[in-house]
Amino acid sequence: MYQIIKKHPELRPFENDIRQRKENYRNKRRQILGGKISLEKFANAHRFYGFHRVKEGWVYREWAPGADRVYLTGDFNDWHWTDTPLARADGGNWEVFLPGDTLHHGSRVLTIVQNGERLTQHVPLYARRVTQDPTTMSWCCEVWDDEAFPWTDKGFYSDEPPLIYEAHIGMSAEDYRISTYREFADNVLPHIQRAGYNTVQLMAVMEHPFYGSFGYQVSSFYAASSRFGYPAELKYLVNKAHGMGLRVLLDVVHSHAVGNTLEGIYLFDGTDYQFFHRGEKGDHPAWGTKLFNYDKPEVLHFLLSNLKFWMEEYHFDGFRFDGVTSMLYHDHGLGASFSDMSMYFSMNTDTEAVTYLQLANALVHRLNPHALTIAEDMSGMPGMCEPIRIGGIGFDCRLGMGLPDLWIKLIKERRDEDWELGAIWYELTNRNAPTVAYAESHDQALVGDKTIIFRLADAAMYDQMRKDCHSPVIDRATALHKMIRLLTMSAGGTGYLNFMGNEFGHPEWIDFPRPGNGNSFHYCRRQWSLLHNPDLKYELLFNFDEDMIHTAERYRIFDQTYPELKLIHEADKVLAFERGGLVFVFNFSPTNGYTDYAIPVSRGEDYIVLFTGDDGRYGGFDRIAHGAHSAFLPGSIGNYIRLYLPARTCMVLCPKSMEK
Repeated sequence: MYQIIKKHPELRPFENDIRQRKENYRNKRRQILGGKISLEKFANAHRFYGFHRVKEGWVYREWAPGADRVYLTGDFNDWHWTDTPLARADGGNWEVFLPGDTLHHGSRVLTIVQNGERLTQHVPLYARRVTQDPTTMSWCCEVWDDEAFPWTDKGFYSDEPPLIYEAHIGMSAEDYRISTYREFADNVLPHIQRAGYNTVQLMAVMEHPFYGSFGYQVSSFYAASSRFGYPAELKYLVNKAHGMGLRVLLDVVHSHAVGNTLEGIYLFDGTDYQFFHRGEKGDHPAWGTKLFNYDKPEVLHFLLSNLKFWMEEYHFDGFRFDGVTSMLYHDHGLGASFSDMSMYFSMNTDTEAVTYLQLANALVHRLNPHALTIAEDMSGMPGMCEPIRIGGIGFDCRLGMGLPDLWIKLIKERRDEDWELGAIWYELTNRNAPTVAYAESHDQALVGDKTIIFRLADAAMYDQMRKDCHSPVIDRATALHKMIRLLTMSAGGTGYLNFMGNEFGHPEWIDFPRPGNGNSFHYCRRQWSLLHNPDLKYELLFNFDEDMIHTAERYRIFDQTYPELKLIHEADKVLAFERGGLVFVFNFSPTNGYTDYAIPVSRGEDYIVLFTGDDGRYGGFDRIAHGAHSAFLPGSIGNYIRLYLPARTCMVLCPKSMEK
C-alpha cells in the first residue's frame, strides 16, 4: 500500500490512480532525461536559446520546428526583414552568429518567421526585456547584456511559516501612474517589514501586453515587465528584501498564455501546436487564452527552464502557481463542486498537467531545498501537498480559496447575528493539506467585487472614518474587519496572506486604466496617505493587523497544525480555541456583552490579555482590562478563565509562563 493511502485512507479506492500518477512521473522523467542528465541540467533552455554574447560577437538561437525560414531584423539592419537569416540546425532549432558589435546592449530586434510565402513578426521566445512603443503601441525585444548584479544575499533562506504580503508593483504608489521596482523596494518593503509579514508575493512580473490582466495573460515568459523598470531594478528589489529577512515569491503563470502572436508565443513557428494543444483543446473557454501541451518534452523544456531562470537570474525564493485548478482538469474545474472523491480521479483529470506540476516541484526543491511552492487550487486535489515519492504532487501548501467565498457569502446574504459559528469553524478547519489562509486577496479587490471593509461599510467610508466619529455602520465594519481577519489567520491554515492595502482597510477597489474609465489611474493605486493621516481610523486598523501578524510569528502559532476548539456557543455567538498555547476568543453577537464568561483553557495558571479588538489603539472602546485572569476556579472541574466579552469583539490571551 502506498504511504499516501496510509496517511489518507479515503484514497484507498483510488490506489490504481495513485500508482498511475507515480508511473506517469517516472516515465516522463525517463523520456526527457534519458537516464543521462539531471532535471537541473535539463532545465537550461535559457542558457542555449535567445541572445548570448560570445567572445567574437553574439549568438542567437530559436526553437521553431514548423518554420520554413527564420530571420532576425532590427535597428542593426535598418529593419530589413530578410537580410539576416538564421541557419536551420537539428531538432527544429535555428541559429545565427552576429560578429563583433553588430548587436549591442539595448538593440531593438524582432524575429521574422516564414511559412510558405507568409512572413510574420514575433518577439523572440527567450527575450529578457520587451518594451512597448508609446506611439504605435507595438512590442519589441531589446537585446539585454546586463552587467553582473552585485548580490549581497548569499546564504539567505527562510523556513518560517509564510505570512504573505501579496503585492502589485505598478499600483504600489499613490501617484496616478505606474510605480517601479525601485520605488517598491525603497518605499513598500519597509512597510511590509514593519507590518510583520515575512514573505512578499509579487504579481504581474512576467511580461504581459494588457496591463489590466493583472499579469495573468503572459506573453514573454523570460522577461521581467518593463513597465516597472529594468531587470537590475527587480534584482535590487529582491536583494533588498532578502537583506530585510523577507523571502520573495513570484506569481508564476504556467497554466495558460496570451493568444497574441506578435508579442506572445502563439503561432511563433506558424503552427498552433508548437507549445499548445491543437484546435479547440488549445483554447481556454473562459479566459480566451492558449493551453499548453504538457506532454511535449519541448514544452516541458521551456516551462521548467523558465522556473530555473527566475530562481537563478532574479533569486526568487519560490512560486505561487496560478490557475492550478484549470490545469488539473480538462473542463478546468468550471462549475465543478468536487463533492465526490471520484471527481479527482476520472477521465476529466489532466494527468499530463499533474506530471508537469510534479516535475516543477521536484526541480524547484532541487534547486533550493528551502524554496516555497504554493498551489492556487480550489478543488482540493488529494496529494497536492504530499511528497512526490509517496504519490503526491509536491507542493508545500495550497491557497485556502474557499475562505474568501465563505466571508463574502455571509456578509452578502445573512445578518451577522445569524451567522452559524459551527459552520464557520468547519470551513476554516476542514483542510487536508498545509493551507495559506486568507480572508481576501487581489481577487476581492477588483472592480465589480468588493473588499471586506467596503462590503461592511460601503459609502460610509467616505465621510465617517474620522477617529472622532463613531457611527454604527463604521463601528460594525471595523469590528468585524478585525474579527474576520484574526479568526481567518489564527484558525484557517498554516500560513496567512494579505493583499497590499487591505491590512489597513483600503477603501476602494482596483480598476486598471482602460477606455471605459478614460484610461484613469484613479483606482489603480494605493492610498497610503489614508494610513498616515492621524485623524482617520485606517491607522487603527493597521495597528491591529500589525499586532496580529507579529503575535502569530512571535508565538509560532502555525507550529500547531490545527487549532484546538474549546467552546462554541451558537446562542451566545461565542467561539474560543487554542493554538500555539494562545487562547483566541470571539464574541460575534452584535448586541450582547457578557461578564464573567467562562472559557475552558488547557493550563491551570494565570492568563494575560495580549490584545483585544476593543483596545483603543485599534479603534475600540477600551472596555477590557489587560490584567491577569486566573484559571483556578474553586470547585470547578478543569481550568477556566472568566472574561468580560463586549459585543462584537475578539481577544488573544497568553499563559503567564509563556509571555514574550
